[in-house]
Amino acid sequence: MTSAPQRPQADRLTEEYYTAVRVPPDVAALASVPDTLAPGSPAKVGILDLAFALRGGRTELVGRYQKTPLQIMRPLWIDPELPGMAYVYLMATGGGIAQADRYRMDFRCGPDTEVHLTTQAATKIFRMEHDYATQRVHLTADAGAYVEYLPDPLIPFADARFYQHTEVTVAPGATVLVGDTLTAGRLARGERHAYRLLATDLRIRRPDGTLLALDTLRLAPGRPGSGVLGPGVFAGHDHVASLFAVTDRVPAARLADTLHEALAGLGVLYGVSVLPRDCGAWVRLLDDSPVRVADAHRAAWHAVRRLLTGHPAPDLRKP
Repeated sequence: MTSAPQRPQADRLTEEYYTAVRVPPDVAALASVPDTLAPGSPAKVGILDLAFALRGGRTELVGRYQKTPLQIMRPLWIDPELPGMAYVYLMATGGGIAQADRYRMDFRCGPDTEVHLTTQAATKIFRMEHDYATQRVHLTADAGAYVEYLPDPLIPFADARFYQHTEVTVAPGATVLVGDTLTAGRLARGERHAYRLLATDLRIRRPDGTLLALDTLRLAPGRPGSGVLGPGVFAGHDHVASLFAVTDRVPAARLADTLHEALAGLGVLYGVSVLPRDCGAWVRLLDDSPVRVADAHRAAWHAVRRLLTGHPAPDLRKP
């Protein structure tokens, strides 16, 4: 059985469905009518709704709705250690997120499914003159599911205005890994913290609403006292990455120790802690090198994967 029934297509095309709720006031204040395509116009609304279920010992995609510019091709089963795990690459045909774009992605992972979700490439947030862009991500993992959501880095261009809200619901007995990487901008073009406003919210909870973790980020580099380079954010570095692991397969302290051991000696600045209610652990790491950050993030993922499944992670062969 899938986590939820398929929604009627008409419901997905309503403004209430794809518009972010509780948009931060600083972002909402930028609302305006673009001189190009307005919010809700064709090609400005991207929707992806995927449902997974266990079929014959293998995780299958049993429900799919996609609306350009968001899409997928087909799941891949490329892991020799976990042959039943479905690997899905998320793609955006427009090359990046533009002003007035409204994206929503839903991933519903049924009981005992094994799913790895990642992007085809980094997500680029283009320069904006009017309005802003938003992305809603909803991930649900039912009992026994093992789900990894590890998108490539988010790169905000100069004058970008963007809000992302990620809602993760983890049933007791399920395991979810959620990672993210944020760069200071298009560094090769000298655009270091040149975006207008960047806001993200990550909320992890149980099906009954019990809050397990909340991670909030508000970046407005042009505002006095915004503290973008402060110790609680970039701390003077160009890249910041996080990995949250919610599971009851192992004690939280053991998971945190595993993350410490995986990152020690890699040359990046990092911190590890257990999550509230001992539901897992998380790590945040900083560095100026995108290569070192990617390697450290991958090392953390590989270590957690081996601890929780007993198997190494595969080579995804990304550039």
